[in-house]
Amino acid sequence: MYKNFVSLLSICIAVLILQGCAAAVVGGAAATAAVAHDRRTTGTIVEDQSIELKIYDLMSKDSRFKQQSSIHVTSYNLVVLLTGQAADQALRSKAEQMASSVDRVRRVVNEIEIGSTSTLVENSRDAALTTEVKVRLAKVQIPGFDPLRVKVVTERGAVFLLGLITKKEADAVTDVVRHISGVRRVVRVFEYI
Repeated sequence: MYKNFVSLLSICIAVLILQGCAAAVVGGAAATAAVAHDRRTTGTIVEDQSIELKIYDLMSKDSRFKQQSSIHVTSYNLVVLLTGQAADQALRSKAEQMASSVDRVRRVVNEIEIGSTSTLVENSRDAALTTEVKVRLAKVQIPGFDPLRVKVVTERGAVFLLGLITKKEADAVTDVVRHISGVRRVVRVFEYI
């Protein structure tokens, strides 16, 4: 764990030197705390962030994505989850192709819906639902379970769960989440250890 901390601290210092950005300090501190609970290696955490940025960069070069979609990219252990909305199937497929083309991506889970983009009210409900899920996960009673090992993404009431966890943990987490008011469906994107 000490090696992970030192590695992450070194990366944060390098970012500060190169960018001089106060946000990097805050992000670095949050990342340091996350590493202590994460089963991914520090290198994989950094690679996941890099993958997300590369996919967003690819999409930013195509004006159709800006005008006709609201797509969110989450990378966890080199598995990419695409959520949000796209105007048509062609745009949805293009987003998946772009994500698949990024180096080191092992798999793409495409959950982009065809239709209009989410409203501010829907986004607010999703944020509240994500918070509720995280609070409830703290109550899962399995020896050794750490709720911070579960990444939660919510889109129009669909809750996507990512993480490196045991099958027993996954079943307990899913059972808790599916009984929360407002959850439309639960999608497990877990990898089992």
